[in-house]
Amino acid sequence: MGTVLDSHFLALTALVTVGYQLVFFIITALLRFDKVTDFAGSTNFVIIAVLVAALKGTWHFRQIVLTVLVIIWGLRLAVFLLMRILQWGEDKRFDEMRSNLGKLAVFWTFQAVWVWTVSLPVTIVNASSRNPSIEARDIIGWIMWAIGLAVEAIADQQKLKFKNSPSNRGKWCNVGLWSYTRHPNYFGEVIY
Repeated sequence: MGTVLDSHFLALTALVTVGYQLVFFIITALLRFDKVTDFAGSTNFVIIAVLVAALKGTWHFRQIVLTVLVIIWGLRLAVFLLMRILQWGEDKRFDEMRSNLGKLAVFWTFQAVWVWTVSLPVTIVNASSRNPSIEARDIIGWIMWAIGLAVEAIADQQKLKFKNSPSNRGKWCNVGLWSYTRHPNYFGEVIY
């Protein structure tokens, strides 16, 4: 992977990320509609992974597996978060920001930086011409990804079920995986 090639893909993914987040920021700012925020973040990862893989076009096994894992993770998270916010009707994280364009812009800027930075590993792998052999660390990584996804998905469903119960209104979720760690969805994210 040459230096010029790296900078082109890095610049492209930065522009795509900023543009994609900007579109959703404008929707949020103009319509005061923050239901698409998490969807925009999650799907942006998928777009970057697929875009770089498609443009590079080498399609080595590691690139294919990594891209598929990002697609599964990103779409699962995007659909779950979108359905949850549509069901709940509001996202209290944005109560202060809805009326403050500056705070809203800072949030969306951080989201763009976060997506681009966290996507760097998949960007680098997918932009590479190298085709190294699959090693034990790849398999270990894929197993960790599966565990992380399972923990995150189970925890998300447990919390959703807990929060949807009228008897738990205003209470902190303390069931299932939540009884072992306070934020298993982030624990799952960290694992993979």
